[in-house]
Amino acid sequence: MPKLGMEPIRRDALIKAAIIEIGQAGSLDVTVSRIAKRAGMSAALAHHYFGSKEQMFLAAMRHLLSVYGAEIRGALTTAESPQARLRALVLISFTGANFRREVVAAWLNFYVMAQRQNEAARLLRVYQARLRSNLRHALRPMVGARSASLAEGVAAMIDGVYLHEALGTGEPDGARASAAVLGWVEAAIRGDTA
Repeated sequence: MPKLGMEPIRRDALIKAAIIEIGQAGSLDVTVSRIAKRAGMSAALAHHYFGSKEQMFLAAMRHLLSVYGAEIRGALTTAESPQARLRALVLISFTGANFRREVVAAWLNFYVMAQRQNEAARLLRVYQARLRSNLRHALRPMVGARSASLAEGVAAMIDGVYLHEALGTGEPDGARASAAVLGWVEAAIRGDTA
């Protein structure tokens, strides 16, 4: 007889193990057995909870997006100006919870998976739409009609930094990444970018 209340604990352990294993492998080329072993359970139990490695990975991405969303909402509630909102959106993208080696690897694999899997593509579109909407809202009081194009640029810069870090070997530097994106945005607002 299964222990009551264990399913959420086990699912969470599998999600965290999947993120770590994918981060170490740098790809989705990990087995459910390896993920389950890291989580301290059997592959059969992992399959019972998720059905497939792809579903486990999607659950892991939902978890990462949930953490990111909670941090964004928290930061935006204390932001008292459009500049503070913009800064919060960029800084949260590169915090320790969101910008660790294994999370960066998970994001890179998520983008690849979204090219061939409808559920991943839908989840990615939701994330992108929310990010761009938040960026437009922050930028509109500063640049008016240019807010949409600048929001696209900021989102592309954030994605680009993640790609750059995915190809790197060291631990991601969130402060450096934030400074680079914020520097670009400030130059773009002034009209100093090409």
